[in-house]
Amino acid sequence: MTATKGLEGVVATQSSISSIIDDQLTYVGYRIDDLAENASFEEVVYLLWNLKLPTKAELDAFKQELADNMEVPDAVLDQMRSYDLSKVHPMAALRTSISLLGLYDEEADVMEEEANVRKAVRLQAKIATVVAAFSRIRQGKDPVKPLKDVSYAENFLYMLKGEKPNEIEVEAINKALVLHADHELNASTFTARVCVATLSDMYSGITAAIGALKGPLHGGANEQVMKMLTEIGEEENALPYVQEKLANKEKIMGMGHRVYRNGDPRAKHLQKMSKQLTALTGQEKWYNMSVKIEEYIKQEKGLPANVDFYSASVYHSLEIDHDLFTPIFAMSRVSGWIAHILEQYSNNRLIRPRAEYVGPNTQEYIHIDQR
Repeated sequence: MTATKGLEGVVATQSSISSIIDDQLTYVGYRIDDLAENASFEEVVYLLWNLKLPTKAELDAFKQELADNMEVPDAVLDQMRSYDLSKVHPMAALRTSISLLGLYDEEADVMEEEANVRKAVRLQAKIATVVAAFSRIRQGKDPVKPLKDVSYAENFLYMLKGEKPNEIEVEAINKALVLHADHELNASTFTARVCVATLSDMYSGITAAIGALKGPLHGGANEQVMKMLTEIGEEENALPYVQEKLANKEKIMGMGHRVYRNGDPRAKHLQKMSKQLTALTGQEKWYNMSVKIEEYIKQEKGLPANVDFYSASVYHSLEIDHDLFTPIFAMSRVSGWIAHILEQYSNNRLIRPRAEYVGPNTQEYIHIDQR
């Protein structure tokens, strides 16, 4: 047996959910470009879970199901209030809150297919409320109850800000949610599948996935991109900053992607939203700076921007705290995690790879008195 570092190039399972072939991302065979330009996030969630697009009646019913399940138990909010909010990262709070939600779901350990679908709806609905509530609680504000008659994207922004967002803000969040919903067998999705392959419950699978997403090599890139842009400050500083980083052999976050050779197909959609939003809010420098950096890195290193690069300036333009960027990623990606969990349950085999042993051989035990 020979190890493959990082499992690169290893095909670990078969899936009908999403594909990355020749630098094209599809969800159930639908190109990400078509979905990003035309679909609501709710349509995409339905597609990932049911492997087909909904009819209008099915979509209306699904939207209502999500809206009806958005409220979270008071105990979850009370736990957030008990934290040292000056130190707790939102991803740590999210991981704990999702685990806690499992204690208040009477069907948490019921493994029948219908029960798992009901839990899927609850998790997808409540994660938006959890992210928004944590943001408000640490600002010393009361959480905002979700509305019943608006889209998922609009509901999230309403719960986050306490006021109804405008159309362009809703479009930006909807597009970001669609683009982040699934991405084949990425680290957090694989983590979720490994967890539930033991026949552990869905809450455990999602909690495990959030733990994997929390790492800066997976979900934290857009937060780091905005940190970089803030450090640069002004457009004229962009290229000297990047040149110095490269000279010191430091990584520029948000550039390149392990599974795309010619560029992340999702990036252009958020680049377009970044241009639109930064112009609308009078913050064009963030977009202009990003374009300069991408063009230089592409020229010098052959690395185009990935989806995280422009999502940073999109979220910043919406006045979203930088450390909420990854929880919003999770809010979208939970749809894909759930799709993969349901697929794993439907044709399960315990995921148990082997390791290539490289340690010492044939050692003799020495009694402790002689060591």
